[in-house]
Amino acid sequence: MAPQTTGTPAPQVPDVPSRRQQYSASTKAALVDVAEGLFAEHGYAATSLDQVVAGAQVTKGALYHHFSGKQALFTAVFVRVEGTAGRAVRSALDRESDPWVKAHAGLRAFLDVVQRPDYRRIVIQDGPSVLDHERFREQEQRSTFATVDEIVRGVLTDDGRALDEEMLLTFTRIFFGALSSAGESVATSDDPAAAAARVESAIAYILAALQSRVAAGVAPPGPVPGPGPDAAAAD
Repeated sequence: MAPQTTGTPAPQVPDVPSRRQQYSASTKAALVDVAEGLFAEHGYAATSLDQVVAGAQVTKGALYHHFSGKQALFTAVFVRVEGTAGRAVRSALDRESDPWVKAHAGLRAFLDVVQRPDYRRIVIQDGPSVLDHERFREQEQRSTFATVDEIVRGVLTDDGRALDEEMLLTFTRIFFGALSSAGESVATSDDPAAAAARVESAIAYILAALQSRVAAGVAPPGPVPGPGPDAAAAD
């Protein structure tokens, strides 16, 4: 009987995209690049697919190979712009370790993002009207909610206490809603820099008040009980 050999398994060779796949990916990226510039400069309504394919130097057939239409192309641009914004905020957060400093750094980075012309036009101005409300909120939550939740959990548990999960989520939803509204007010302002400064001052005041209560050991309140049956009977 021949002796069994246990040779070293052959190393796995990573899949290398074919030339055709590489060309397809570069075509798609070019379409999104050109569309992002056009949507940011002219807006969704004033941008045509003819302009996009001309700028990307591809055929309309190539565009429809990757996107079902103008709205689908806009969605890809929207996701990319939101992703870029999210990475900017993430980078600001990762440079800090103290949860309160991190909260201020994240706020400042967010306010910088919403003043960018491409973000203002694509995400704030055109996003809600081009995407249906549910899809817009889904994209917004996917890109921002988890980051806000991380910040809120960091500051509220800074003293090491464990808090009720529903209460933590309630705080996150409140701050998320406030930031969304504040971002819109900055992006649509005639003076975004001044509006951003006001928002930063207001939220810094709220964070300072919250920090003093956490430092003093004051726990967030529990749910407020509703009126009992006696109150209903008294009416």
